[in-house]
Amino acid sequence: MVTEITEGVKVSVETIYQPEYSNPANEHFMFAYKVNIENLTEYSLQLLNRHWQIFDSSGAHRKVDGEGVVGQQPVIEPGDNHEYVSGCNLKTDMGSMKGSYEMKRVVDEEKFDVNIPEFYLIAPYKLN
Repeated sequence: MVTEITEGVKVSVETIYQPEYSNPANEHFMFAYKVNIENLTEYSLQLLNRHWQIFDSSGAHRKVDGEGVVGQQPVIEPGDNHEYVSGCNLKTDMGSMKGSYEMKRVVDEEKFDVNIPEFYLIAPYKLN
């Protein structure tokens, strides 16, 4: 698990290779990732948008931007957290992701960015 704190928001990410949804012969490798976003501030925060940079070991790079996470724009109260699971497919058995969330303080609508720490997507057999 990797963790980073930005502006009082703690983001932790765990990854899982999904062999049952992967097809290496056709260059299709599926990974799941679980993200936990914890509000360490004294303000209610809303997650507005996500910005991802995705890399694979062949040098391919893509960007993904969108509203919220898994169809939600959650409000996270002080001391609470929001957790979700999503997925990413690569054409290689190794890669990485990193990015940011655009957040808003509910009290004054001030927007700011929170870093998503870089995490690695690696098929377990590559580690042997």
